[in-house]
Amino acid sequence: MTAVSYPGVYVEEIAGGARPIEAAGTSTAAFVGVAEKGPDDAAVRVTSWEEFQKSYGGFIPTSYLAEAVFSFFNNGGRQCYIVRVTPSDAAQADITLLNRATPAVAGVKFLAKNKGAWGNYLLLTFENATADPGNGFKLTLRRQVEREVVPANFQDLPALETHDNLVMNPESPNYVVKALKRDSALIDAQVLDSVSLQRGFHRSGAITAGLPLGVSNKKFLINVDEDGYQEITLDDAAANSANLDDVRANIEAKVQALAKKKTSTPADAFTAFNCAVEDTNRLVLRSGTNKPAGGGNPATTVNDKSSVRIQNAPANNAAVTLKLGEGNGGISEDALAVRRPANASVLQLGDNAVTGVVTGTLTLGSDGNTASLNEVSYSTAFGRLNEKNDFSVLAVPGISTQQMMDLGVAYCQNRPLQDVFYVGETGKFDDTVAEAESFRKSLTKANSYGALYFPWVKALDPSGRTPGAVVLPPSGYVAGLYARIDGARGVWKAPAGTEASLNGVVGLATELTDTQQGNLNPISVNCLRRFDLAGVIAWGARTVSSDPEYKYVPVRRTAIMIRRSIYDGIQWAVFEPNDHRLWSALRTNIGAFMNSLFRAGAFQGEKANDAYFVRCGLGDTMVQDDIDRGQVIVLVGFAPLKPAEFVIVRIQQKAGQQ
Repeated sequence: MTAVSYPGVYVEEIAGGARPIEAAGTSTAAFVGVAEKGPDDAAVRVTSWEEFQKSYGGFIPTSYLAEAVFSFFNNGGRQCYIVRVTPSDAAQADITLLNRATPAVAGVKFLAKNKGAWGNYLLLTFENATADPGNGFKLTLRRQVEREVVPANFQDLPALETHDNLVMNPESPNYVVKALKRDSALIDAQVLDSVSLQRGFHRSGAITAGLPLGVSNKKFLINVDEDGYQEITLDDAAANSANLDDVRANIEAKVQALAKKKTSTPADAFTAFNCAVEDTNRLVLRSGTNKPAGGGNPATTVNDKSSVRIQNAPANNAAVTLKLGEGNGGISEDALAVRRPANASVLQLGDNAVTGVVTGTLTLGSDGNTASLNEVSYSTAFGRLNEKNDFSVLAVPGISTQQMMDLGVAYCQNRPLQDVFYVGETGKFDDTVAEAESFRKSLTKANSYGALYFPWVKALDPSGRTPGAVVLPPSGYVAGLYARIDGARGVWKAPAGTEASLNGVVGLATELTDTQQGNLNPISVNCLRRFDLAGVIAWGARTVSSDPEYKYVPVRRTAIMIRRSIYDGIQWAVFEPNDHRLWSALRTNIGAFMNSLFRAGAFQGEKANDAYFVRCGLGDTMVQDDIDRGQVIVLVGFAPLKPAEFVIVRIQQKAGQQ
């Protein structure tokens, strides 16, 4: 409260007390399965089929995960989590490249971002960097499109990623390890050699004409070990000599005579400075030290590293004629440049044929033995979803066993907030009513947190491997259907009926009659049917529970939505004084939320009092002992809408009427 100290008007702002509760999302799904690539230690959200392809690859013959995600987005899904499962013997592809030291040693290991044979077909091209060709390098990544077809020229493949100006300086934002971790979706890097250093040097371009320099062109600026630029003025004798060795000797003497500008610069950076002639027409100016200025540990200290840089003098400049400086054709290499991988036109991450002068060792990537995976392997992966609270539908497409169904509904029921619903399916080869009955009756963990669908669907092969229709699990289609109906009508609308068409489906593994469905519907097997005017649709909306209160999918999913929404919406109440003001605020806020659902048509009843209630108070939902224990108890009830599963029309004929 504002302190009052003088006569006048005081204005202060107070909270209005309104804390609206937002309805929790119900259409985000989570799919668990085997993928071509992608992280296998976390649940990752994707928002489109294209994003899934980028992160997890395409269709593979050992899994239905990609097909399920494709059909989910094709049927109205907007976003989903992917949980990739890999066998224990799956491996990452990697290749170790030799560096530029003499002799060369293992310098940098490049690794596929994650496990799988997909990494064996990555193609790496190394070139000098664009901005600083002496110290950095450029890495271009391509990928062999078909594993069995080796392209005649790898350069004809489109570049998937290009990483330019990568360096070996750990303090640079372009340090190869940091840059690839940050910017690449395909590979990572590990620097293995942290010891190799060289005396930093500057190599001139080819000096083919211009000697003697003449006394009016005998100056340039030099910076040794990042000590700062100083001007060099050659003696007249050297400037007037046509012998490059005379120029070399004079440059060496002049630099050795310079006084260092920084106390941290080693004295021998100048006193041991060397200038040599290379290939009869190039100058190589080399620092006197190959370790960082200040005398630090060469393996760890990289500031003020050994280097030689050249710039033009403002007047009487000789750098142009001597081809010194990056703008004149010269190239500088710092102490760390020797750690770079050698240039190579194309290296394939998992190809034994590339081992040679530029490579050390490699490891072939492997998908592992997917046949070793079982239902427990997939259910263990559910744990990666434990911290995710923004999804509400779970499926393990294609792993269509009774045990998997049991594990799925058990996980959903046992989550702390019981806020997820499992979409299951009968087995791929269950194509009779008797087999569907047997599947349902063999479930041991049947509860209202899951629904079972039968049969599998037929669709044009999205992978293009098969020209005709293929049989696919329905869970991806149904999860997309849930999202579409939720968005159009609300979670309280049963995801079934003539508007519940399955996009992309051309048929069913088995066609059912009304009589056959009549045997499956009472035991909570949701049938997919084909009708002439509606196509293939979901024609059932029951959970696998025997509890009559939660017999229907929309009832259970509505309860999940309400529970999640209220939980998130009243977090503010924690640590508030537990008195009538708090109870009233909770009744008001939750009541407003429930009333918004009532007005949207989520509940039965003509009036709000018939549709829901919210109670909270001493003597109503709590006794004093509850308050003493720090508990505030709110009781919320609602009258759920239930689908008109059986529409009965009575027709009576009136006789004797004219």
